[in-house]
Amino acid sequence: MKRWWRPRTLRGRFVLIMLLGVLSAQLASYGIWSWQENRERLARLDALSRNLADSLAATVRYFSSLPYEYRHIVLDQLRDMGGTRFFVSVNDHRIELPHTSGGAAREMVASNLHDGLIRELGQQELHIGFSRPGDLRVFNNEVPLADLPAHWAHRSLTIVPLSTPILVVQMPLEAGDWLFVATSLPMAETLEHASWLAGDRLFVSLAVLLTVIGLSLWGIRWATRPLSVLAKAARRLGDDLESPPLAERGPRELRDTAAAFNRMSERIRHQVEERERLFSAISHDLKTPITRLRLRAEMLDAPAQREAFIRSLDEMDQLVKGALASVKGLDLHEQATAIDLDAMVRALVDDLAWHDEARVHLEGRGGWLMAKPLALKRCLANVIENAIFYAQCVRIELRRHPDHIHVIVSDDGPGIPAEQRERVFEPFVRLEPSRNRHTGGSGLGLAIARHIVRAHGGDIRLETAREGGLSVTLSLPLQH
Repeated sequence: MKRWWRPRTLRGRFVLIMLLGVLSAQLASYGIWSWQENRERLARLDALSRNLADSLAATVRYFSSLPYEYRHIVLDQLRDMGGTRFFVSVNDHRIELPHTSGGAAREMVASNLHDGLIRELGQQELHIGFSRPGDLRVFNNEVPLADLPAHWAHRSLTIVPLSTPILVVQMPLEAGDWLFVATSLPMAETLEHASWLAGDRLFVSLAVLLTVIGLSLWGIRWATRPLSVLAKAARRLGDDLESPPLAERGPRELRDTAAAFNRMSERIRHQVEERERLFSAISHDLKTPITRLRLRAEMLDAPAQREAFIRSLDEMDQLVKGALASVKGLDLHEQATAIDLDAMVRALVDDLAWHDEARVHLEGRGGWLMAKPLALKRCLANVIENAIFYAQCVRIELRRHPDHIHVIVSDDGPGIPAEQRERVFEPFVRLEPSRNRHTGGSGLGLAIARHIVRAHGGDIRLETAREGGLSVTLSLPLQH
């Protein structure tokens, strides 16, 4: 099963590994940093809230010590002076604060204030809460905070952002009054929930991620480029044994790989040349005794023996010619050029079908492609000649696709069983019982055809034709 997320190239897999590594490192470092920052934030807020409890306790003791009739006069004077840290007022009832979402930081501040005030004042009934500036109302819950006179200058309350929570402490006094104390913490932003996707953090993380990915892409491309060069050299060697050797430069591993590749290609060329010389020598050496034996067989008096000798010699001569033809058919030492496939197929049909009773129908257009002309012509000739040899009606169809060309040769002959279709590509294999309208042939045509097609980067496929015979499909790449 093909996995869509798995890149097909080594470069893509390196990039995927690097991307996953960078993302994992970013998430881990971001999580650790956020955890440490939150811990330090809570530690600072803990110390601040304990100090605030001491200051608030001193303020409460001061106002509690004032005579009842002087409390409002002192409060008015302090408001006119401005600059006080706390907003203090005396109400005739406890003000209900609107509900706001809490958190660990707010709970800790409230707990520290509660414990500190009880320790300093001995006061048991305390009401500690938080309110937004826009929701807070003072003076018996009648005056919004925003409507306070500007000259009072309660800077700790009136100039805070509307989203900053305000701490409110209420406690009962004698005669049914309630002391109302409100203030905003110097680190009021620490009371809010920590944001994992803060804009500045997200920007820094994305900048680091994109920088690492960009550098990784450049580095991986630079590191894997020699592998691409080696792959191209291997493809060139498969198409042309006379391709130039690979340059031996770069790091030591790459130099060793290039040297090994060059030695391998040199040995392959040497073995191919030795094989060609061997077959040529064998063919040349066997022709003379075969000819001599044929002359002697012609001089035999017994007709039956003479015919038997001649048949054996003809078979031997055919095998020798087939072996030599196989070597020549696999010899692709020619340069690829632009070929008009339609003209080539049309010329082959005219040459092969004019003397045979088979009817050949040509349809479709293939256009131009880059190929080795002699080798491709031999490949097409073998396939078309087989179809004409074994059938009465042959249909050749040319189909051009964006990246390849299909040449489909179908016939109405006896066909080839599915279990035998791979075997016919082996040299000297002939399926006489199933495809035998005449005699002859050495069983090399399809073997040579497949070798030539694959050397061009394509392939050949055998199927059952609509007419009931054999359909041979040759796939030729347009860019190879």
